[in-house]
Amino acid sequence: MKFQFLICVCIMFVSCNEGNLVKNKATGQALGTTYSIIYFSNQEQSFETEIDSVFKAVNQSLSTYIPNSDISKINNGDSSVEVDHMFKEVFNLSKEIYKATDGYFDPTVGVLVNAWGFGPERKIEMDSVKIDSLLKYVGFDKVSLSQVGTIKKTHPNIYFDFNAIAKGYAIDRLAVMLDNQGIANYLIEVGGELVAKGQNKIKEKPWVVGIDDPEITEGRELKQVINLSDRALASSGNYRKFRIDERTGMKFVHTIDPKTGYTKNSNTLGVTVVANNCATADAYATAFMAMDLEKAFDVISKNRTLEAYIIYMDEQGQTQEFLTSGFEELVVK
Repeated sequence: MKFQFLICVCIMFVSCNEGNLVKNKATGQALGTTYSIIYFSNQEQSFETEIDSVFKAVNQSLSTYIPNSDISKINNGDSSVEVDHMFKEVFNLSKEIYKATDGYFDPTVGVLVNAWGFGPERKIEMDSVKIDSLLKYVGFDKVSLSQVGTIKKTHPNIYFDFNAIAKGYAIDRLAVMLDNQGIANYLIEVGGELVAKGQNKIKEKPWVVGIDDPEITEGRELKQVINLSDRALASSGNYRKFRIDERTGMKFVHTIDPKTGYTKNSNTLGVTVVANNCATADAYATAFMAMDLEKAFDVISKNRTLEAYIIYMDEQGQTQEFLTSGFEELVVK
């Protein structure tokens, strides 16, 4: 579950004229959440058709909730599907991040996501024996992309779930669409994940966005406010998406450790990642929630393209914050 960001752009969310500049806004629902796109141009413009087309194309390629999507067909055993360029881009980026995170970002964890009750398939009663039996279907090194665009799996029960990267990728595709339309200043937000380009032209300043406090379970309170320009941002946290077992009362969070097969209850409360594109930020934010804190710090230190902000509990139960130096520079003082 990604943080639902409060977009603190400090301007009214309606189309308006500022001299020769027009601020346009598009809002709606897609990918099981809401979206908001603000963009400046020299005239009133509507890209509703183009926006819908982007979401439709991404869903048809990557949504496990659409029975006839490419990914659903592949998950159901159709090895003849020749995937499109979007699936290829997400697949190749996933493999890259899978290796960089030592397997903590793994879209083949889908069989476990379903089994724990967080996916589109039927939930099952989990125990150590069932988890061990399902783990043999997990591992991105067990899948490959052929030259003709078909997917090869070492076992037919391997189940792809790109939900931890697909939303970020959809935002990147929206950004490409706006770039192709000649829009130089925009802020795209889908379900709390963002791509910002240029400036808030009314203020002639970078876009300003707020990061929710993960310890506030009702209502909203900001933990940080940052400037964002020509970068993407995504967050992950367990504080709002979890499942309570009706029989035992146990809490199961949606983050699943692909190494153990169990849901990950850790001292990491929330992670925010800033990267060059939203798919990358999305995937790393998920991976950092799945791995132990020290492992996350190590991966972050080795990747010069990422900035990160992690909220966690220390051994004394006190809330602490970790910010990379680059992220700290973004914070509004």
